[in-house]
Order: sequence, then C-alpha cells, then structure tokens
Amino acid sequence: MKEVKVRKIKNGTVIDHIVAGQALNVLRIIGIAREYPRTTVTVAMNVPSGKMGTKDIVKVEGKELKEDEVDKISLISQNATINIIRDYEVVEKKKVKMPSLLEGVLVCANPNCITHFENIKSKFIVEKETPIKLRCIYCERVMKEEDIVKQF
Repeated sequence: MKEVKVRKIKNGTVIDHIVAGQALNVLRIIGIAREYPRTTVTVAMNVPSGKMGTKDIVKVEGKELKEDEVDKISLISQNATINIIRDYEVVEKKKVKMPSLLEGVLVCANPNCITHFENIKSKFIVEKETPIKLRCIYCERVMKEEDIVKQF
C-alpha cells in the first residue's frame, strides 16, 4: 500500500475537528471557489479520530480566517479548531466558539422579515447549540441547520 503524504503549509489556516461530512460546507463558508480560486487547499474527509470517531480537516494556504467565517463554522461544527500557521509553525490555536448573538452572519429565512426590506443587520439569538436552533430577533423565525447550510 502506497502512503500519501500531505505537505505542511508555510502560511495559512488548518481547520481541524470538523464534523465528518461538513468539509465542503466549510469551503463554501470561507469562499474558496469564488475568492481564492488559485489557493492550494487540502481536504481530508472521514479521517479516523479518537475523540470523534471520524472527522474532516481543511488546510488552506495563504489565508487566515475572518471572525465572521469562524462564527459561521461554529454553526455547523461546534468542536472545530482553527490553527493559524506562519513560517510552517502553529502560532495560534483556538476552538471555535458559538456566540450567543449572531449579527450580520446569516440572512433570515423569513422572506417577510424586516431585514429584507430595510438596511438592518440580521441578528439571531442562539437558543440551542446541538442541534443548532437560532431565532431572529426581529420576526421570531426559528432557523435550524438545514436553513443555515443552504446559505453557504
């Protein structure tokens, strides 16, 4: 059996401990196809994990995640870790943390919500983390994972 090696990245981000099957949603969240079409990306899916059974991993060269991207990742993978790499070394490691209030991160699924008609940032209260349940503070619409994933 031939061993496949994944090379280290010089600068960028490694997103580890992603819920198995969510790596492609993570790529959508961070805009790889549209904003970074020539970026080197490594995706490992359904990798054996002692803690999780299986997990996904995403390595992105030349990109450090923005706060709103980390917030979105927390919606689909509450135990993910973000590793910032500079000169081949991990300089920062943090677990994603779902905020209690999400501002401007998602669009309300209610087409009649005021956020669709006025210049108002959407705001959602996190009512439940697992399974995810968000409530729009303007129209009270509840959004679940299937509503959230459609937006990526």
